[in-house]
Amino acid sequence: MTKKRIFVTGASGCIGHYLSEALIKETNHELYLLVRNPEKLKIDTKVRPGVTVLQGDMQQIQHFADLLKTINVAVLTATAWGGAATFDINVVKTVELLSYLDPAICEQVIYFSTASVLDNNNQPLKEAGELGTDYIRSKYDCLQKIGKLAIAPKITEVFPTLVLGGDNNKPYSHITPGILEVTKYIDFIRFFQADGSFHFIHAQDIATVVRYLIDNPPQENESRQLVLGQAPLTANQAIEEVCAYLGKKISFRIPLSFSLANLLIVLFRIRMAAWDRFCMSYRHFTYQKFVNPDSFGLPNYCATISDVLRISGVQSYR
Repeated sequence: MTKKRIFVTGASGCIGHYLSEALIKETNHELYLLVRNPEKLKIDTKVRPGVTVLQGDMQQIQHFADLLKTINVAVLTATAWGGAATFDINVVKTVELLSYLDPAICEQVIYFSTASVLDNNNQPLKEAGELGTDYIRSKYDCLQKIGKLAIAPKITEVFPTLVLGGDNNKPYSHITPGILEVTKYIDFIRFFQADGSFHFIHAQDIATVVRYLIDNPPQENESRQLVLGQAPLTANQAIEEVCAYLGKKISFRIPLSFSLANLLIVLFRIRMAAWDRFCMSYRHFTYQKFVNPDSFGLPNYCATISDVLRISGVQSYR
């Protein structure tokens, strides 16, 4: 396989850790890992030559303009989750970075968006651009802009669904700490039914897919928009799988209707943003087309709820 020069942003994040580790251990590509604080990068970057850690961030991306002109593959995982700089980092600076890449040299850009900006048919979800959090709206806006760039034909857009991951040497994703909370309250949760569905994917499986795409970019007749997720699950299926894993029986279930949920919100004076209310009514964040390692003939690391619980250190009582 031809040796490539690869530029990775957000290398110290959850996904960035798994991806950087895979690229270091499994390839001989020349790597440039952009991090704000090198001390937060908990992987061994000196285990082989050809790995350069760059201290900096997206707001100073102009400092790396000359390097970016020589890059064969750019993997953009860096993101701002909220705050005053969200649109600057997620839109303005991302577009600026892409403008420094030379279409004659750069073979592929793998740009990380979020599945929240897509509808069930994998098309842009207008409510994401109108009602979403700053993070979601910025990702929606960026998608509209990058399609107009000179590098656009080389961009592979990936849309992770609910991301799991993290351990003692890697930062946890936002939802991973909630897994143990679910098991704590399963004796209560198991008696409710909820109308909703979703996908999830572990950061290790994301790294496997991206690692594959780097050496096997989509061909002209293949989609360059890839939703990353395991097979869809209903909320009820997820609860049933957790109960089966923990050896808990479900003797009855009370439907948690939309009207009952709204009543609870009023009674407990729960404050909800416009996006939260939209999600309550939309409920089914599933996608017509999605990929995971199995889509490319590669093994999945975490494909089921049982895998999620096992990896999280939850003891099985089957």
